[in-house]
Amino acid sequence: MTCAIIALERCWYLSPPWGQQMPPLEVNLSEKVYLTNSKTFGYCCGVLWQEDKWLYAINCDRSITYATKHEIIGTGEVKSTYMRKPAFVLGDRVMLRFDSHATKQCLILGIVLVNNAWFYVIEMISPALVRPLAAPARFPLVGEQDLIRVHV
Repeated sequence: MTCAIIALERCWYLSPPWGQQMPPLEVNLSEKVYLTNSKTFGYCCGVLWQEDKWLYAINCDRSITYATKHEIIGTGEVKSTYMRKPAFVLGDRVMLRFDSHATKQCLILGIVLVNNAWFYVIEMISPALVRPLAAPARFPLVGEQDLIRVHV
């Protein structure tokens, strides 16, 4: 029974939540966007898969606003930045360096810029029917140094 549960979890973490092909992004990281709700401009500083759609983190007037593709308009203008590009891209297979489960691979489901460093959203806990109140975050932000790329 334990082998079946491990196999099911392995399959879960490697099954893209978007199906076989990743839906296209509306805007790129560092692209200038127009927020239709607040009628302001900002820059895309992150994107993550949440509730069956891409959610965009927009840096606008020193605060982060989250918006769907229906709430933003891309300008095509990419902000020149001194920062290096993220080490991982959406959909990459990774493993945690410190995880004791030797074969728990998962997918990068989001990339977010926090204090001038790239962090990645991964799924750490498979969904449960009943979530305990003290359960750790299911989709934490993980630093680049804590991830290992899995070559397929």
